[in-house]
Amino acid sequence: MRAVMVMFDSLNRRLLPPYGCDWTHAPHFARLAERTAVFDNCYGGSMPCMPARREMHTGRHNFLHRSWGPLEPFDDSVPEMLGRDGVYTHLVTDHQHYWEDGGATYHQRYGSFEFFRGQEGDKWKGQVADPDIPESLSWRDGPLWRQDWVNRQYLADVADHPQTRTFDAGLEFLATNRTEDRWFLQIECFDPHEPFYSYAEHKKHYPHDWDGPHFDWPDYKRVTEAPAAVEHARNEYAALLTMCDASLGRVLDAFDTYGLWDDTLLIVCTDHGFLLGEHGWWGKNVQPWYDENIHTPLFLWDPRTRATGRRAALVQTVDIGPTLLEFFGVERTPDMQGRALAGTVAQDTPVRRAGLFGVFGGHVNVTDGRYVYMRACKDPTNQPLYEHTLMPTHMNTRFSPAELADAVLAPPLPFTKGAPVLRLPGFAVGNPYTFGTLLFDLQTDPEQQRPLVDAELELRMATLLTEALREGDAPADQFERLGLPPEGPVTTDHLLARAQRPLAEAAAEPLPDPAAFPDTPLSVHTPVRRLMRHDAAREAVLTHLPMLTSPGLLSMVGALSPLRLAAMSPAVRPAQLHTLAEALRPLTEPAPADG
Repeated sequence: MRAVMVMFDSLNRRLLPPYGCDWTHAPHFARLAERTAVFDNCYGGSMPCMPARREMHTGRHNFLHRSWGPLEPFDDSVPEMLGRDGVYTHLVTDHQHYWEDGGATYHQRYGSFEFFRGQEGDKWKGQVADPDIPESLSWRDGPLWRQDWVNRQYLADVADHPQTRTFDAGLEFLATNRTEDRWFLQIECFDPHEPFYSYAEHKKHYPHDWDGPHFDWPDYKRVTEAPAAVEHARNEYAALLTMCDASLGRVLDAFDTYGLWDDTLLIVCTDHGFLLGEHGWWGKNVQPWYDENIHTPLFLWDPRTRATGRRAALVQTVDIGPTLLEFFGVERTPDMQGRALAGTVAQDTPVRRAGLFGVFGGHVNVTDGRYVYMRACKDPTNQPLYEHTLMPTHMNTRFSPAELADAVLAPPLPFTKGAPVLRLPGFAVGNPYTFGTLLFDLQTDPEQQRPLVDAELELRMATLLTEALREGDAPADQFERLGLPPEGPVTTDHLLARAQRPLAEAAAEPLPDPAAFPDTPLSVHTPVRRLMRHDAAREAVLTHLPMLTSPGLLSMVGALSPLRLAAMSPAVRPAQLHTLAEALRPLTEPAPADG
């Protein structure tokens, strides 16, 4: 018995031919769909990248207790459990987040691993002189952006690309071990995550007119670009998707050549999708987790039953770990919430009534496969919100002493195996209150354009959500933040969709035309950092954009103008921009220069 998992990152199911797309070139995904069970109702869980991987290892959700972080000392790890049971495990990947502070405990759980450098500003090649960076529509200008352009100089050919080298290594493992038994190979590819870097042989499938600036790495923000630019970026993503498809085809060829279909489990999946202009947004994290981002593709071949065709049962990526354990005859632990999918592959057997998903400090969401309920916080403070961890690191930094100053050693949680945890104030990337609580019917509104206000339906979905929170050992602060009862029934007093409907409507308002604001020395076009160095402008900014009283937030967005900040954060409403512009209009003295 052997198993292979091919995992992509940011793979939007709506751009795959097996899920109805008719304009992308992905023949090997179509070929895969003919040989596997294709899941129509698979959802991600904990978002984004490393939280998703933590739940694949542990078989339980991460986002209710913890933001982006490593595996914890009390966590179960499926690859490690397989290894203890005599299954050889090997990881090949170009996913650089494993080698950052917030991912450093994952790859060591495998028997062996290989890592290939160069993706998304990976700190790879050292070059003191600045690289040549073309004019771009991206607003990026920091070290990550600079490093990516250094790295691209070393990726001139398809063979040089870390995606190619990752699949080369995976195929080498298959060739070397094809006659051996009891192994698990994880081929994990960072693509088609941004930047959408591919080659002429992939781009040729998407001819289009584009003579604008470079644009293959959209910022995580509202769409402010012209329709032609949006089309260009979508084509750049599609070209990278075509490159991923070619790599997938090489794995399918190996399955054919070595006869692996006879005894080797195959899982092809992703952590989440990516917004490519849908809902007026690029990317993920700040906005709600719409269908394009959280409703994921999943293909599964089980050689024991050899079942193919479509599967309607609701499943989640949290089920992948238990599925691997069951295949190799290893018992899942009592802490695991995921379920093995062997019966679902064979006979479309249901494994759950509801799917829970979200990001730390964001909406907490539930779906029953038709309706999606996105529960926002009950008030604009988005509090209380606490991290629960014994591994205090963020994505690529350690927690600062200032962050740890208010930490307390809290009693064990139900899944920490008797270990107490540090509990300390948490920080959310966005505030779900700005969007309000949302309820959608995917059957009648698959594009999620018409949020519902239906008290009876919301009560049913809020009850499903509350049950999922209780089953997931959600801490008390989550119930308080969301305005849901930790015990007892959910009642109409707990509903929020109607009361927060004005928030949802305001969040959908388009941004004002930049030309509507004067381009004076001090205006909404001026970087916030410069405005804050001018006494009168600083007072106006803090009056009309009070969220900038936070030093941490100010350090993150200081290079942006208020107009650009509004594109990044729905918390900045059009009306605030207009009132701030009027307050700044009389100020003619320029702010002190940077220095």
